[in-house]
Amino acid sequence: MELRALIFDVDGTLADTEDQGHRPAFNDAFADAGLAWHWDPELYRDLLAVTGGKERIQHFCERFDPDFLHRPDADEAIARLHRAKTAHYGRRVADGHVELLPGVRELIAEARAADLRLAIATTTSPENVTSLLTATLGANSPSWFDVIGAGDIVAAKKPAPDIYLWVLQRLDVPAGTCVAFEDSLPGYAAARAAGLPVVVTPSGGLTAADFPEALAVWPTLAATDLRELTALHATGTP
Repeated sequence: MELRALIFDVDGTLADTEDQGHRPAFNDAFADAGLAWHWDPELYRDLLAVTGGKERIQHFCERFDPDFLHRPDADEAIARLHRAKTAHYGRRVADGHVELLPGVRELIAEARAADLRLAIATTTSPENVTSLLTATLGANSPSWFDVIGAGDIVAAKKPAPDIYLWVLQRLDVPAGTCVAFEDSLPGYAAARAAGLPVVVTPSGGLTAADFPEALAVWPTLAATDLRELTALHATGTP
C-alpha cells in the first residue's frame, strides 16, 4: 500500500522529554506539595513501564507509599499533583530544556513537503504535546498534525492499541498505509496491536532484539530520510 501518513509517539520519540522534562517536573510538583518523594533516574526508568502520569503516581504509591492512597482525597490529590507537574513541564519546555531528537525536524519537514499526513498518538497530556511542538517547531506547528491523540482521550493506555485505533479512525486510512514511530516496548506493542508498521528508535537501553517485528530499528531518525522510509514501507522489510 502507498504510504499516506506518519504517526508519532512523543515522549522518547520526538524528544528526550523524560529526563529533560517529565522527571524533574514530577519532582518539582512533589516538592511544591510538601511530599518527601524524589524520583531519581534509576527509579524513573522502572516507573516508565507504567504509561500515563496519573497512573505512574498511583503505581509509585502502591509500591512505596500505600498510606497516601488511604487518604479520602487520594484520587483528587493525584490529579492535583499531575496538573502541577504538567505546569512545571510546560515551563521547562518553554525555557528550552527539552529539544527535538536528531532527525525529527527534518523528517517532519520532508513529510509535509511530500503531502504526507501527520498524526500523534501518545499517553502524555494534550497540553504537553502542544507545549513541546510550539517550543521546538513553532507556534503554528500543532496545526500540521491532522490528528492529535493524547492523554485520557481513550480509557486504556499503551500497551493497549486504543490510542492508535482512535487516531486511525479519525485519519480514516488503513493501518497499512501508515508508519508509526515509537521508542518503548509499551508503545511498540500498542502500534503493532493496531496493525501498524513500526519504526523504532529505542530508548532506555533497549535494542533491536527487543522489537523483532519492527519495520526498522534505527538509533535515531537521523539515520534515514523519507525516500528510504517510503521504500522500506513498500517492501515491508527492514
